[in-house]
Amino acid sequence: MTETITREDAYLWLEDVEGERALAWVRERNAETAAALTGNDRFTELCDGLRAVLDADDRIPMIAWHGERVYNLWKDAEHPRGLWRRTTLEDYRSPEPAWQTVLDLDALATAEGENWVWQGVTFLRTGPLAGERRCLIALSRGGADASVVREFDVDTRSFLADGFTLPEAKSDVSWIDEDRIFVGTDLGPGTMTSSGYPRQVRVWRRGTALADAPVIFTGTESDVSVRASTDPSAEGERAIVRRSLDFFHAERHVYAGGELTRIDVPDDAGVDVHREWLLIRIRTDWHVGGTTHPAGTLLIARLEEYLAGGRDLTVLFSPDPHTSLSYTDWTRTGLILVLLADVRSRLELLRYDGGEWHRTVLGSELGQTDVWDTNADADEQYLLQSSGFTLPPTLRHGVLGGGAPQTLKQGPAYFAADGITTRQFFATSADGTQVPYFVVSRPDAGPGPTLLSGYGGFEVSRVPAYNPIIGLGWLARGGTYVVANIRGGGEYGPAWHRSALREKRPRAYEDFAAVAADLVERGITTRDQLGIEGGSNGGLLMGVMLTRYPDLFGAIVCAVPLLDMRRYHLLLAGASWMAEYGDPDNPDDWAYLSLFSPYQNVRDGVPYPPTLITTSTRDDRVHPGHARKMVARLREHGKDVTYYENIEGGHGGAADNAQLAYKWALAFEFLWRTLSGDR
Repeated sequence: MTETITREDAYLWLEDVEGERALAWVRERNAETAAALTGNDRFTELCDGLRAVLDADDRIPMIAWHGERVYNLWKDAEHPRGLWRRTTLEDYRSPEPAWQTVLDLDALATAEGENWVWQGVTFLRTGPLAGERRCLIALSRGGADASVVREFDVDTRSFLADGFTLPEAKSDVSWIDEDRIFVGTDLGPGTMTSSGYPRQVRVWRRGTALADAPVIFTGTESDVSVRASTDPSAEGERAIVRRSLDFFHAERHVYAGGELTRIDVPDDAGVDVHREWLLIRIRTDWHVGGTTHPAGTLLIARLEEYLAGGRDLTVLFSPDPHTSLSYTDWTRTGLILVLLADVRSRLELLRYDGGEWHRTVLGSELGQTDVWDTNADADEQYLLQSSGFTLPPTLRHGVLGGGAPQTLKQGPAYFAADGITTRQFFATSADGTQVPYFVVSRPDAGPGPTLLSGYGGFEVSRVPAYNPIIGLGWLARGGTYVVANIRGGGEYGPAWHRSALREKRPRAYEDFAAVAADLVERGITTRDQLGIEGGSNGGLLMGVMLTRYPDLFGAIVCAVPLLDMRRYHLLLAGASWMAEYGDPDNPDDWAYLSLFSPYQNVRDGVPYPPTLITTSTRDDRVHPGHARKMVARLREHGKDVTYYENIEGGHGGAADNAQLAYKWALAFEFLWRTLSGDR
């Protein structure tokens, strides 16, 4: 029978993340999985091959501008945690750049006895020390979202003993000048939201106690987060304070001269401020200035005029049924639009001259193209990365207003793609909606083992990209790879996302089921040869497929998932997702959530396909209790379920390349055995 919410949760004890009993259960499951899947030469060869690709010396070292140089975090077998290093753009063009190591994370971890994982860096970008002098480095233990923040002197390549330092927390920081930063962090009761993110913004001056730093903004406990970001493009001192009401709605304020000024735009609109401009991307239809702009439109205005009440808005992009705006990126004075036309990228470069915006369209002959970075503080330079499912990445450098972007680096091929093609099809969902999906395969091979992947949430788009792990671990074996662009994502703009929000969430699941059925109808695969894979919100998708559509699939891999939708809002960052899913404590919301919450819908007497569920102990975003409890319940009902929990790894499931290779090798071995019968 179907589980009900009245039944006592017998596995609540597995939510005790580091409890002795819970970890003993985890280690027992891990040992069972290792014994079942890793004890053969094929697994070892695959795991070693994946690790070699991840650590390969010939992959493109991806860079980011900071000041006059470009920086790269490099991981390989010798440096699993990473070398943070730098060089000049001119030297980077050479086959063998002369890198200067700025920070060796492996040496740091050894010296300090910590399992440091790089979380990011924030450079001082204003004032006399701007450029490459000072930065704040975030380091996490084992890959968690929570991190330690420490001030670093780039000149001396050392941490400042008396610099800005924050203990482990989900903090947010932004430089104001060399002696002040905006900070939001955990300072005890009243300083964090129920989602586990900062609720206050303080201005912390060097040499003073953080607890004494004045608070310039406070949100409510039910907000998702509050943060302040300095705008280095402003002529004077300016910052944007953002109060996130939920995942998709926010208030924005300009903070200048010690005063806060609300930006009067719809709460669900995206806002970006750069130099004199205010950029507004609307997610619902907006009537303003006598005109109604459709959802997905991009508008621009002069910031000061808009704050003074003017509504002189210029349309930079308006959507159509096939084309949406994915995102934008600024150069110093120009703007790059990245569009999706039936899930294929198109870039438009915009420059303001003579009182109007001029547009140049970039071709996409190199496959899916994205903006990798811009040098917005200094000039009009930009970097583009292009790739496809079988097309290795290319990194190009361009200058807005200059000629066509030129190739900087060309990535190698890590698997043989001869005869493999990429085709796009459309499946018809239950309500008649046409749902696109990509099939990467050898078309003449006939039905065979197929791996279908999906996400369908938070307006995240799944686009073609070169993935050597999928290539080596699946395509090179003769498998077919499929990506479904189901509703809930952002492939067709805000409306595509809204159509699977909250009570409409089943539309995403119907879309995925329609793609699965379409693959079989087209003869690409069979039910017994069709495996599916997804993580996080995609893990919830996998759980729903397992419990509502088990007859469609031969195997399921479910990673770092949400599965208990009755308690998800009480666990870690779960409260921040209620705008996406609903509030389980609201009877009206639970009425629809209860129909698809996987943990509550495990059924007796229904055959389930073999399932592998994976998570990470150090995931402090999606609680590992979701995966643990689901496995325990499936085992209770006699289902074929395999479990692996990485003791490190954070929400990505792996803290370094060795762990990542092992995790994927487990998944591929499980899938290949189950779908091909080759054990």
